[in-house]
Amino acid sequence: MKRRYNILLLTLLLAFASCGFTTKNIDDSNKDKALLQLIRLVLEDGHFSPKELNDTFSEGVFRDYIDQLDPFRRYFLASDIKEFEAYKDRIDDQLKAYDLTFFNLTHKRLLQRMEASKAIYKSVLTKPFDYTVDEVFDANYEDLSYVKNQKALKERWRRQLKFSCIANYHDLKNQQEKGKDKEDFKAKSESELEKEARATTLRSLDELYDFIDDRRRMDWFAVYVNAIAEEFDPHTYYFAPEDKDRFDVAMSGNYEGIGARLQKKMDVITITELISGGSAWRQNKLEVGDQIIKVRQEDEDEATSVVGMRLDDAVKLIKGPKGTNVILTLKKVDGSIEDLSIPRDVIELEETYAKSSTVQKDGKTFGLINLPKFYVDFQDYSNKNAARDIKIEIERLKNQGIEGLVLDLRNNGGGSLKTVVDMVGLFIEEGPVVQVRVTGEPKEVLRDRDRSITWDGPLVILVNELSASASEILAAAVQDYKRAIVIGSKQTYGKGTVQNVLDLNRLVRNNTHGDMGAIKYTTQKFYRINGGSTQLEGVKSDVVVPDRYSYIDMGEKDQDSPLPWDKIAPADYTAWENYFDYDKIVNLSTERMQKSAQLKLIDENAKWVKKMRDRDQFSLNYEVYKAGLDANEKEAKRFESISNYKTNLTFKSLPYEVALMKKDSVLKIKRDRWHENLSKDVYVEEALNVLNDLKMDYVVRTNPAGIKN
Repeated sequence: MKRRYNILLLTLLLAFASCGFTTKNIDDSNKDKALLQLIRLVLEDGHFSPKELNDTFSEGVFRDYIDQLDPFRRYFLASDIKEFEAYKDRIDDQLKAYDLTFFNLTHKRLLQRMEASKAIYKSVLTKPFDYTVDEVFDANYEDLSYVKNQKALKERWRRQLKFSCIANYHDLKNQQEKGKDKEDFKAKSESELEKEARATTLRSLDELYDFIDDRRRMDWFAVYVNAIAEEFDPHTYYFAPEDKDRFDVAMSGNYEGIGARLQKKMDVITITELISGGSAWRQNKLEVGDQIIKVRQEDEDEATSVVGMRLDDAVKLIKGPKGTNVILTLKKVDGSIEDLSIPRDVIELEETYAKSSTVQKDGKTFGLINLPKFYVDFQDYSNKNAARDIKIEIERLKNQGIEGLVLDLRNNGGGSLKTVVDMVGLFIEEGPVVQVRVTGEPKEVLRDRDRSITWDGPLVILVNELSASASEILAAAVQDYKRAIVIGSKQTYGKGTVQNVLDLNRLVRNNTHGDMGAIKYTTQKFYRINGGSTQLEGVKSDVVVPDRYSYIDMGEKDQDSPLPWDKIAPADYTAWENYFDYDKIVNLSTERMQKSAQLKLIDENAKWVKKMRDRDQFSLNYEVYKAGLDANEKEAKRFESISNYKTNLTFKSLPYEVALMKKDSVLKIKRDRWHENLSKDVYVEEALNVLNDLKMDYVVRTNPAGIKN
């Protein structure tokens, strides 16, 4: 793949050279055209399955783009859509010519309609709603038609706003009912509650529009570019410069800064969280609720006001290289103003990283590792990667005498391909892990070449519908080797593709336009070592357990423009020597699950969740609305015991973490919360049951004389 990637870069650079493409020759106002040229050439030359730019492609882009601009059908009129439809089959032609006419038209019109909508919602919310009228709010936005005139548009807004307000009104009435017994209780009239409900909705919308007003043309153009990119497949995506920074942080789990999360409300930027272990947290002077007024670099005399500034721009000023300081002018929670110098450092997002625990069951010690993501430091693989950390955690667990291991990949959306290959190698002696195919080239088999095994004992992998990509590679590999039992949903997410992230600035000579961003695009499909793809079909669990997502459409097959499933020849591999009695283990687990009242209740809850999600008609008559909520609440009480479920399992942190907790009370709180959740987790309980079965099965087969009845 690396050879093909280098050829692609060379091809693109030659293409730009041959057409005289340098940003020196392009006016700044045409940066968008330059970006379109880059995106088109990368996707046509580098995508795994390039799309032909034709009328069908154009119609798909048109539909998705308009839906993203106005998903609730509350900005554009039918006449706008009719005007836009003149371009429905011409976007492909405009893309080839780097013509921005369609984007310019829709962008200008959207801003006009949004500005007009401010007056609509503010006007509607000045008048009381009558909750005795029998009328309905339709939440099935996809099937709503665009309204023909301003009168109809205002009526649509009115119903949407009334739906928001009736929910606030109901909450306020409940709060008042609960507060009756307080000494300082003062009842509010129905009209006062109704007015307060409207005020709450007004504040929420003002904050939303404050965020919208912060968006610049480049932000809206990124929406258009992504409507084009995602027509190739759901995982091809353009990153504007700020988005690329966030992607890098998410993948590496760290960044250089002060370790604080910020939120902007109206024109004010406020501290909402201090990241445990970060420099601001260690300094212990910055507080949640502090407002940032100005930012100054340590080598500057003048501070920059951030009041009214875009949040992303303010964050850029605050972040910076490790070892430098940033000076924040703060309005403290008590109202005082002060300057605070905070050192920048590498901030590690601990919730991204692997963590482990021991647990006792039937006199045996088992280990559990939770891996939220297959993270990696793109700059230095040896510095930080998930495979290395998992190996360290396994060694620590082995020192605690574990007899079986659960690797929890639930909700793990994937990450680095190299890390998953290395990670599978921790559980097998050597051999193929995954097969990778690039269009027009022979398949490549990625192998574990390290003959050492970090863990050769009983192994269970936990997955669900949100386990995707690298998670599916690992689950599929250990399943094909018969190395582990996979427990979870009927199938995993079904993402069987590999993406590359390309910095677009690498393709531009003499760039005077600033950061062009990056594009993540699909370059390969991966296949199990048995030859089957995980694309669309995912990995089928050995032991299927119901969960709350069981009946909800949320996998790759439910996305727009997914690549198809296919199959190639299997790789040459040998199943695990210590093969367990698969049918016996699965049957034992199935029998337990059939007797589990908790799992039956979870399945019933999943069906009810599906029913609630599919509902799209809501009464705006308060008595009818309340009756519906009361019925739902009564039904929901049937499922309260799900969260009250408790096992007799006790989870413990490893000694190295216990030592850290003495210095970090926040870490202790996080781990206590995690352990409490694990003790209520029926899936973890069953995983440990299966580990116990695997252990007993292994003993029986290898030393039957040693078993006492």
